[in-house]
Amino acid sequence: MAGLGRNGADRPAGQASGLGLLLEEAPDRAQEQDVPARSSAWAGIITVFQRNRTLWIVAAAAVLSLVAGLLLGRFLVSPADAAGAAEPPVPGLVTVPVQYGQLSNDVTIRGEVAYADPVEVRIDTTSIAGPAVVTGQVPEVGAELKPLSIALEVAGRPVMVLPGELPAYRTLSLGASGPDVVQFKTAVRTVGIDAGDPSDPVFGADAANAVATLYAAAGYSLPESEEGSAESVRAAQESVRMAEQGLSSAQNELAMTPVGATPVEIREADNAVAAAQRELAAAQQAAPRDALQIGNLVDALELAELRRQQIGADRTDAPQRAAVDAAAVQLAQAQEDLVLAEQAALPSLPASEVLYLADLPRRVDTVTTARGSILEGSSMTVSGATLGLSGSAAEADARLLKAGDKASFDLPDGTPHAATITSVAAGEGDSARWTVQLQPDPLTPEQIQELQGTNVRVSIAVGATDGDVLSVPYAALTAGPGGETRVEVVEGDPREGERTATRLVVVRSGLATPGAVEVIPVEGELAEGDLVVVGK
Repeated sequence: MAGLGRNGADRPAGQASGLGLLLEEAPDRAQEQDVPARSSAWAGIITVFQRNRTLWIVAAAAVLSLVAGLLLGRFLVSPADAAGAAEPPVPGLVTVPVQYGQLSNDVTIRGEVAYADPVEVRIDTTSIAGPAVVTGQVPEVGAELKPLSIALEVAGRPVMVLPGELPAYRTLSLGASGPDVVQFKTAVRTVGIDAGDPSDPVFGADAANAVATLYAAAGYSLPESEEGSAESVRAAQESVRMAEQGLSSAQNELAMTPVGATPVEIREADNAVAAAQRELAAAQQAAPRDALQIGNLVDALELAELRRQQIGADRTDAPQRAAVDAAAVQLAQAQEDLVLAEQAALPSLPASEVLYLADLPRRVDTVTTARGSILEGSSMTVSGATLGLSGSAAEADARLLKAGDKASFDLPDGTPHAATITSVAAGEGDSARWTVQLQPDPLTPEQIQELQGTNVRVSIAVGATDGDVLSVPYAALTAGPGGETRVEVVEGDPREGERTATRLVVVRSGLATPGAVEVIPVEGELAEGDLVVVGK
């Protein structure tokens, strides 16, 4: 109890009430006393914050970033992590649809469109006396040169076009021999002029006469013959005339020269012989016989007979006959000289007046000379008269091609246009590409103008199916246990993988191309659009 008194438990009720009131009021007073203190502290904090506002903002942003990073790291997952955490998908089947249409195996090359085989025209002017002035017949670009066309007129003389590959390099005149003579004979024969046997390499009279016909067809006079040839012909003709007169005179003299005895002289001689024979016979029959007389009569008879034999022997025409023979020889020589002179005067073909071009007709691409200019070097460039395609291919592709194969290329408007291979030539060396020449189907002048000088893509079909066929990629083909060829056709959803329902179709393969192969179903059904497996 005493302890209670010390603690106030034993105090009077009034005292206890006052103490409780004091205890109840104490916190309120303490709170009231703490308000100014807290206000002062907040004021200091605010002052510090205001003085270092930027620092506090940066610090707050850093705290917020840290908190946000922790939250994102806790609740967000990357796609890779999500894929790694997820179960792997079921592998599907790789399929392609069966195609239906024409299948072809093509070789593709690039080709230059241009007039074929361009060549520079050069004319030999060494045989022209004086400057080689172009006097006319200058062709325009695009003009066509054909056999007997006049390519140019130089110094008033024509340059005639003839078919051939060997250039003119000399004047062809009588007696010339060589391959250029054969070319001339062959060339004029193509235009209907006979110059003799083309296999005979000698330029004879027929060839010379053909030159005259050639110039007449071209509308020009013959080239001038060699100097003095006309005078030689005239002199030879005069020699023949004089030889003919000499022969005629000798023949006349021979005809007027008496030969042997005259008939009277012969008769007189015969009578003398007969008279001598009668006198001798009478003397031989007289009696008595006078031997002396008989001897004299024998001598007289022999003399008469000898005179008969000798009568007219001194009258011969041998000198006149010799003169006739000499005149005939002289005439023959004069006639031979005339033939030679006339042959020397036969027409010749100067090298400057003929232009041989292969593969006529030819188109004039450029003209580098003009009327009034002196011809030097190239006068023009000509090419084939039709537009051609020239490309190259690797040997492996080129060996698949041959003349006559069909090809196609696109016109500037995108329209396909047909062409035909004209030649396939091997390149030089192991790594050289082969040259492929093609001839486009006929083109309009507008198309030619657009295409000339362009480079186009050319497709050449080296194998094609006869109509539309089914085809699949190579990867779709598999081998069966018996060696048969099969394709696997999907009947369900390819995304289900190995659980997808499929069926095997035995096929026979046909034309193969770089991207697909023709298939013909043998066992089972196969149709356009069916999905075939090419991978899993």
